[in-house]
Amino acid sequence: MPKKILILSGSIGTGHTRAAQAVEKALNILDPSADVRHEDALNFANAAFRTIYQQAYIQSVNKAPEILGWIYNQSERVWPENTYGLAFERWNALPLVKLLRDYAPDIVISTHTLPVDMTSWLICKKAINTQHAIIVTDYETNPLWRAEHYSRYFAASEEVKRELMYLGYKEDLITVSGIPIDPVFAQKKDRNQMRTKHNLSKDKTIILTSAGGLGMGPIDSILQALIRLEENVQIIAICGANEELKANLENSLSDYLEGGSEAKLKILGYTNEMDELMSAADLALGKPGGLTSSEALAKGLVFVIVNPIPGQEERNSDHLLEHGAAIRCNSLGVLSYKLNSLLSDKERFHAMSQKALQCAKPNSASIIGAEILKMIQTPVECATHPDNHSCRKLF
Repeated sequence: MPKKILILSGSIGTGHTRAAQAVEKALNILDPSADVRHEDALNFANAAFRTIYQQAYIQSVNKAPEILGWIYNQSERVWPENTYGLAFERWNALPLVKLLRDYAPDIVISTHTLPVDMTSWLICKKAINTQHAIIVTDYETNPLWRAEHYSRYFAASEEVKRELMYLGYKEDLITVSGIPIDPVFAQKKDRNQMRTKHNLSKDKTIILTSAGGLGMGPIDSILQALIRLEENVQIIAICGANEELKANLENSLSDYLEGGSEAKLKILGYTNEMDELMSAADLALGKPGGLTSSEALAKGLVFVIVNPIPGQEERNSDHLLEHGAAIRCNSLGVLSYKLNSLLSDKERFHAMSQKALQCAKPNSASIIGAEILKMIQTPVECATHPDNHSCRKLF
């Protein structure tokens, strides 16, 4: 019988989905005979709940990110009561139970907090019998990642592991793997070859900025600040799936798009070649999501943090800054000044690039995949968090 592996992500933003896809790809490489299935947990939710959940996130990122920070901070207060997943589970348990019973996986892997909570609760209720692996996709954890029934944690950093241990999770069930990124990021690609392939300048410093897979955030304001740079730079702006944003930027910044490979600005839509563009670039600029940060580190890119979302991205910012791989700009009014200062100091810039490589984990997905296959080979019963938990109170 082939090994059955179910990966549950959550389509809130794109990072959790990309992490799941990275692990899925690594597992298929490591064991082509395994039956690996990736599902979006929100597809098993009430349609109204799913729409509200996703739209609330997008609107908050674009118009009121401080709300996400408030929710993040509040979650640290409700953990002892274990009430944060109550509504979701009451409305949506049955479709997920059906999936799990029909598929009968040897292990469930969660890359988002919603399936972490749901899977733990279903194990507690004895509705399913499976191992449960949890992949923390940020550089610090918070209560929403904390399961009461688990087989293995995959931590983004040593700090995440130490915090989980402090909370009572077993050291031998925590692996510091890094955040899973596509295995392609572990492949070294020649910078000049990538620049030639993508029609980029061979001589300029290349800055890569992205609005994420969904094309969110104030990328237009960022570009207006970047084009004032005094240094000899070329800017790549990735608009994700937001075609309207791409068209608007091309219209408003058309003067900077001329010049072929030497153009000041290149505007792209959704791309599956981020590893090649990062291989061609020198510097990443934008919001430090867990996946984006890990990809940039794998390619040795200095990170310029702009407008991090309060809460988890603020914590990711701390991680990058503490390791000397980033600078932070809190005001677009000084962005060009800070970048000019950084780029004019070649020694500092090179040292920061080396720091990025030192804390990178480009093989993270393969590390996780190998451990998952080992767990299936030698199954262990799910551990229970030592505190008296309240799963039984959810119905």
